[in-house]
Amino acid sequence: MRRRSLGGACLAHALHDGYTDLLYVLLPVWQAEFGLGYAGLAVLRSLYYATMGGLQVPADRLAARWPIRASLAVSTLVAAAGFVVMALSGSLFGLCAGLVLAGIGASLQHPRASLLVAQAYGDAARGPLGIYNFAGDLGKALFPVVVALLLGVLAWRPVAGLMAGIGVVAALALVLVLPRGTLAAAPARAGRGHGERPGFPLLMTVGALDTATRMGTLLFLPFLLEAKGGTGATTGLALALVFIGGAFGKAVCGWLGERLGIVPCVVATETATALGIAALLVLPLGPTLVVLPLLGLVLNGTSSVLYGTVPDLAPRGDVGRAFALFYTAVIGSGGLAPIAYGALGDRAGAGVGLLSAAATALVIVPLVLRLRRPLAACDQDRVQD
Repeated sequence: MRRRSLGGACLAHALHDGYTDLLYVLLPVWQAEFGLGYAGLAVLRSLYYATMGGLQVPADRLAARWPIRASLAVSTLVAAAGFVVMALSGSLFGLCAGLVLAGIGASLQHPRASLLVAQAYGDAARGPLGIYNFAGDLGKALFPVVVALLLGVLAWRPVAGLMAGIGVVAALALVLVLPRGTLAAAPARAGRGHGERPGFPLLMTVGALDTATRMGTLLFLPFLLEAKGGTGATTGLALALVFIGGAFGKAVCGWLGERLGIVPCVVATETATALGIAALLVLPLGPTLVVLPLLGLVLNGTSSVLYGTVPDLAPRGDVGRAFALFYTAVIGSGGLAPIAYGALGDRAGAGVGLLSAAATALVIVPLVLRLRRPLAACDQDRVQD
């Protein structure tokens, strides 16, 4: 049952994260077809992302009464239906409607699948949650490359139709893989049943800013590569390099977090992220591609440390609600922050937009330092228990 739960959660995470990040490859195509600026592209992207983030908590509450197989399978079918609408649309309005529908379908996966893993493994869930997050990065690495290659031989609408077909197959696989029954509350770890944790809102803030940094960087990366002489295939390769590095970053940063501590690890990764983003602006195309896996390692790796800390700081030990709130914060940030970055990019250029993303990473450093006391209190409570 544990393996089936983890396997199904990983499949859902890989698909939905792949859906989310393949949109970056389509942005230049949509820009050319619909004549959009950076801010317009950010709004278009945010229709999916903000819908997914804003519905995390209500979708989680609604699905709490559903069998887990039904909730994840149906949500995957809804996301696939969104890509069907995009494939059949002949206008910008149809594209927007498809993005919103796909975002609705994607809103359920993160809180339900995360809680499924936490429920299945209990106190030993940190490692399986890392595997679950790693699966998401595999989807991020695979889907953009596949879409970029397909765009070399097909128009974007048939490609969207193929992505919808993959979603239907994944939904059927979830029905076969996931165990039957409803999702119960995850068992609380020792040391979390001591009332409110003042560090949880701060953890959500750090997670939101970390996501904003990542989204701002990925928003401008395709256009930076194009300015350096890259093609659509180059963009797909570059995104794959970032996400492959990010997948390794999940493991590396998790390992560092266990040994160095959460706060020193996040300080190091955010500082390295800011330096890596700045390096992209001055390097030619070839060295830029070499640097991207290293940037991806720190750009995506921080999130695994933050996700693994959610159960420790969950208010009143309610892990399911804590995951829903945390994902609302980070996904909502991912939907709204690119709009601000895009508006800045329209006025000052992609280079300034990337520098603003680097500055956001540096803002995280003093904030995460304030988590030392809540985390120390959590460790002390665990020892007492």
